Amino acid sequence: MQFGLLGAKLGHSISPQIHQEVFRQLGITAGYELIEVPGEQLAAKIKELRKTYRGLNVTIPHKVAVMESLDVIAPEAQAIGAVNTVFFNGRQAEGYNTDYFGFARLLEHAELVPQGKDVCVLGTGGASRAILQCVRDMQAKQITVISRAVEKAPEDIRAQYTVRTYEDLRGMDGDLLINCTPVGMFPATDASPVDHAVMERFSAAVDIIYNPAETRFMQLARQQGKPAVNGLFMLVAQAVAADEIWLDRKLDAELIADVTEKMRQLL
Repeated sequence: MQFGLLGAKLGHSISPQIHQEVFRQLGITAGYELIEVPGEQLAAKIKELRKTYRGLNVTIPHKVAVMESLDVIAPEAQAIGAVNTVFFNGRQAEGYNTDYFGFARLLEHAELVPQGKDVCVLGTGGASRAILQCVRDMQAKQITVISRAVEKAPEDIRAQYTVRTYEDLRGMDGDLLINCTPVGMFPATDASPVDHAVMERFSAAVDIIYNPAETRFMQLARQQGKPAVNGLFMLVAQAVAADEIWLDRKLDAELIADVTEKMRQLL
């Protein structure tokens, strides 16, 4: 069986190590590769890979565009408007979103459940869509989306959520600040999407970036004595959920924590 991660730039990814560890623990022989492809070649690449691959993960910047190349899209992925997992099931290419599951497990694990809280989400890309749906379903009291330009945010996000700019953010406060942008990701690790003054106005921070293990965004929160977590647990949880789809079997929840700890040692 052959699997892979589809994205534009994947040098930072530890997805192969995660899936190989899961396969090892399950006693399965399978391959998992990084597949870099520019946007203009995405459709052709999907057509090529479906001949020999069983499944794919999809990351920046293809989570929305990949949907055009699929035959079936699961209801949760359709509602979110993004796909991060593809299953080549016979002649059909099926799209799913396991980011939703992964982020929910992260919030529960970190004891940062958003029920009844004011949540602010940075970014409007494919990952942001799953996070927004997740915190809404977990009954956040208020959800605000931050975009560099309100008018450039996707129309469906503007229709469902309050969208503000980074300048507006400087006058806002809330319970949970979530970074869904790539700002601060390896190798540009000195960057943060917000500064110290903005972080002061929020009670806790979640960065879905996992490399580096502690981003500048997280450092700003911890310097102020606030809880801050990265996206590693989410990454592993969504990977395990993808493996469940590809292998058509339920996996032990303890596997997530065990593989996360092993991956933490790599970072």
